[in-house]
Parts: sequence; structure tokens; C-alpha cells
Amino acid sequence: MNEGDGKTLRVALLGCGVVGSQVARLLREQADDLAVRTGARIEVAGIAVRRLSHPRPGVDQALLTTDAMGLATRPDVDIVIEVIGGIEPARSLLLAAMKAGKSVVTANKALLAEHGEQIHAASRTYGADLYYEASVAGAIPLLRPLRESLAGDTVHRVLGIVNGTTNFILDRMDTSGADFGESLEEAQALGYAEPDPTADVEGFDAAAKAAILAGLAFHTRVTAADVHREGITEVTAADIASAKTLRRIVKLLAICERSDAGVSVRVHPAMIPRSHPLAAVGGAYNAVFVEAQSAGQLMLYGAGAGGTPTASAVLGDVVAVARNRLAGTRGPELSTYAELPVLPMGDTLTRYHVSLDVDDRPGVLAPVAEAFARHDVSIQAVRQTSRGDEALLVIVTHEARDADLAATILELQALPVVRAVASVMRVEGEEDPS
Repeated sequence: MNEGDGKTLRVALLGCGVVGSQVARLLREQADDLAVRTGARIEVAGIAVRRLSHPRPGVDQALLTTDAMGLATRPDVDIVIEVIGGIEPARSLLLAAMKAGKSVVTANKALLAEHGEQIHAASRTYGADLYYEASVAGAIPLLRPLRESLAGDTVHRVLGIVNGTTNFILDRMDTSGADFGESLEEAQALGYAEPDPTADVEGFDAAAKAAILAGLAFHTRVTAADVHREGITEVTAADIASAKTLRRIVKLLAICERSDAGVSVRVHPAMIPRSHPLAAVGGAYNAVFVEAQSAGQLMLYGAGAGGTPTASAVLGDVVAVARNRLAGTRGPELSTYAELPVLPMGDTLTRYHVSLDVDDRPGVLAPVAEAFARHDVSIQAVRQTSRGDEALLVIVTHEARDADLAATILELQALPVVRAVASVMRVEGEEDPS
């Protein structure tokens, strides 16, 4: 804390891109309100950037520096805000900042998902606050309720849409009938997708967020490597159309579940009933459905990305750590007491929607049904549509081990009556009432 009057806290801002520039703006525009809310003036001591020459309208150029490490460890800095992203140099900067006694606020989901144990250990060792609400679901207050509001409850399941880019693409495919490529191009043109959309469309972004959510919800160490990940690049217009016939919609879901055996954490496309609350989440919005033993079912919804929404979450954390610092206290630490085993995807109970191109002749269904039975997978529903000398056979299964379902698909691919396995997609949620 500044030694002058004891009522000024100085902030180092690491990064001044889409989010960082909005954090700087809000700190400036809301300075008076923040002072009242925290009990101290919050001043920006400096802003670390990669290139000084890059135009940054509204940002005081005198605050800019390329010496991020020097800024993060300066003696007159109380709080370090990291919005650089990526692993390095963010990891080294935050570790150094905490060692120097700074409180830390970060929006870095990738760093927390891959090196969360090390970052949290440094927070404990050096007595430094560590807040990261903005790392998952942008402006939606999600992590603090899991860490604090539900601390006295047992969370059984967290199910959510945590990537706005993929949600926009799948929403467009559903409403317009366009294929993946066309919908991705539209998302890029509107600024919802990056020029290189790999992190979003292949599920890496959602997997990092799922790891953070599962760790908080289940009091267990979970890393990005523990998360089963599938993206949406293989989702076709035919998959979307097939979902519609079942009164379902396709969403990329982050699913974290707790059972007697352990926890499972996965990210993949899935068909959910159109009656499910998540089905109505359109565009680039996010929503997360939480199921707890005593609280029951909760849903949090809002803008999951973007400079201003994410900056809002950052400032909420800044207020929290500022209050803690003034009071001489710290926020709650990450609880990993449960140490539940993280189950492999093969042991997870799921359901499948399978589309098969088969010969259109009597007796086709029998060998197909036998393949499912050999792997202890029960069939819930079958629909067949003729198409000349071939037919489309759509099968929805009951819940079974994912490994058994995968083995069934391999056997189906080898059956003489099956011309092709057209698509395979997991199914979540109860069926719509007929």
C-alpha cells in the first residue's frame, strides 16, 4: 500500500489488448465510485505492453512500459492484474508478483488450467490473494458462487456453454441450415471468431474452463489434460437436421460430474432437448447449469466474452482484493481436500445418437441390434428412412459406458449391411415429452 496517506492502492496492469484497454478505461472512469466501494483510491501505476508504438486511444502513454517484470515487482505496486493470456511470460510474472507480496487478479484460463497447482501454491506460500473470476464465462459471476456461496453444499454436476464462438456457429447452423464452414466465416466476419479459430472450434478454450470449474466444484485438482475434449469441426448440417427431428439442438457442452467413483470432466458436442434451459442460449452468449445437493438446480447466464464484460469481472475481483488488503485479510484459498480420482472418458456413462447408412432390405436391423447387445448397450429408439436402394437408420441409445459405445461403433463399421457410419453424437438431458 502506498505509504503516503494509507488510502491509495496502486495497480499494475499487465496487457492492454481487448480486455486490458477496457480495464484501464473502467479504472479511470469509475475511480471515484471504486474509492467509495473499497475505502481507498485505486491508481494505475503502470501498464505493461509488448510494443509502445501500438495506438491505444484513451490510454495515458506515460503509463506504458515494456518492462513487465519490473512493473509486476515494483515496491509501490499493491495489486497486479494480468490479462496477457497464454502460459509465458504470464506464469513467471504472476509468480514473481506474489513472491513480492502483491495481490493478483488474472483472466488467464489456460495458465490456471495447466499450472493452477503451482500458482495456488505460490499464493499460499507468499500469503497473496489470487482471484480469477474473469477466466471463465466473462461477466457471469460463476466462480465465486462455486468457491464461496456453495461452499457449504455438495455440487454434483456443472453443465454449461462456456465458449461464445462455438455457440454462435452452432446457433447459426441450427437457424439457417448453413454448414460449419459458412457459419465459421460469418462468425469471423462479425468478430466472434479469431482468424485462427482453433482454440475455440477444437474445444481447447472450453476444456481449460471446464478444468477450472471442476476443480472448484468438486474440491479436486483437475488440469486441462484431465479433460476429454472434442470440438465442433465434424458437426454437419445433417447432424443439426437430425437433432431437429428429435426436438433437440446441438451445443458444445462442458460437463463436469461427480459420482461415487470419482469425477468426470469432458467437452464435446451433444444433442440436448429444446426444452432444456441451455437450448435457448443463442448467439455468443454463455450459460452454466449447476446441480447441488441442497441448492438444487441453478443457472447463470450472460455475456461470456468481450472486452467490457470481461473487464467487469476483473474489476469485481480488484474490489475484492482491495478490500482484503485494506483489512489485512485474504480471500478463500482453493480447496482440494476431496482429492477425488478423475475418471477416464471410457468409464463415463453417456448416451449416443448414431446415424447409419445401411442397405434398404429386410433383416438389416437384426445384425445392427446384435452389435449393440454384444457390448451391453441398450437401444432406446430407432428410426429408419428409405433413400432408394439404401436407408438411413438412426439409433438413440440408453446410458452406457462410453468405452462400450465406442466399441459398438467400431463393430458397426465392419458390418456388411452398414455402408457407412454417417455420424455419432452424444445425447444429454431427458427426452422431450411426446
